[in-house]
Amino acid sequence: MQTIKRKNVDQLRIGEKDIILVGTAHVSKESVQLVTTVIEEEKPDTVCVELCESRYQAVRQKDRWKDMDIIKVIREKKSSLLLSNLLLASFQKKIAEKLDVTPGEEMIKAIEIGEAEGAEIHLADRDIRVTLSRTWRIMGLWNKLRISFQMLLSVAGGMDEINEEDIEKMKHEDMLEMLLSDMGKSFPALKHVLIDERDRYLSHKIRTAPGSKIVAIVGAGHVPGIKKYWDTVIDMEALETIPPKGKFSGLLKWLIPLAILLLFVVGFSQGGAEAGKDMVLYWILANGILAGIGAIIALAHPVTILSSILAAPLTSLNPMIAAGWVSGLVEAFLRKPKVRDFENLPEDMGSVKGFWKNKVTRILLVVVFTNMGSAIGTYVAIPLMLKVLS
Repeated sequence: MQTIKRKNVDQLRIGEKDIILVGTAHVSKESVQLVTTVIEEEKPDTVCVELCESRYQAVRQKDRWKDMDIIKVIREKKSSLLLSNLLLASFQKKIAEKLDVTPGEEMIKAIEIGEAEGAEIHLADRDIRVTLSRTWRIMGLWNKLRISFQMLLSVAGGMDEINEEDIEKMKHEDMLEMLLSDMGKSFPALKHVLIDERDRYLSHKIRTAPGSKIVAIVGAGHVPGIKKYWDTVIDMEALETIPPKGKFSGLLKWLIPLAILLLFVVGFSQGGAEAGKDMVLYWILANGILAGIGAIIALAHPVTILSSILAAPLTSLNPMIAAGWVSGLVEAFLRKPKVRDFENLPEDMGSVKGFWKNKVTRILLVVVFTNMGSAIGTYVAIPLMLKVLS
């Protein structure tokens, strides 16, 4: 392995291929210039970029938001996934605006210069939906709540003090890792999915890219990992698969409703009608009120709030449907997003106020917060019901 005499640029080889690995900060003007210089000087056959197909299309199709079917997103149970993606984009956009650069500008420039030089563009990163799904799958309810609020807080503030010097620190961190740094420390499995797995994925995609001379543009935080796994056999199928829910977790979603129904039966049979009614009342109030509070936090329509209160006690007993899906669909019908909401989405994602103001993101917030409220309501109701029995 021979290092090119240029900061943040490494020379790698595999077989007859020469790979020039360029480490960048995703919001650095210097990185944009570095990418331009390297591609123009090296004139590679292929330019690899740290983008997946969905993010590549986001770069090439600025108006992609206009084609989003928000109702389809809710029905396919992808609300949390989409909201996480938007929060990440918002965080990156907020940093970039502070430094007067376009988020991921070095990737955009790499594509433009690469195409101008006649190079093939090769997408090297794993689909962000797979990465976020794998991350979400390994977390329990408490950690999901923590990560959601962590991301919202990161979007809400902390950008006023950032300057060019702070970018040097970003060059050694992945954008996802930086956003979730506190969670990464207390939840090592998170870092494994967000960073380590992608290091292996990027390493394989870069070394198997077509052409004899390849320039690869990646976040500098991935460079050590890519070099570490350079000569390692990578199981790509395993990295691209969303692991199924564990048997216990799949069983649990049925056991909890059954246990609740059993509690009702025991309450009426052993405690009498009065105890049974109290248990039912606790269940309805805990689920309904907390789901309603979740909808209120999302600034949902009054009818949506009512629908979440009415739906939560029933949906919590049905593993196939969630209160948030009901309230999200109601909100979508009552406050159907207009073309301007989709057009303003990139701008509105830059602030917390924008997230709540834009009808698209507000619908997603309604789904997520109503589901959170309903889930918490279930755990609150159970001890109250057991107390009636005791």
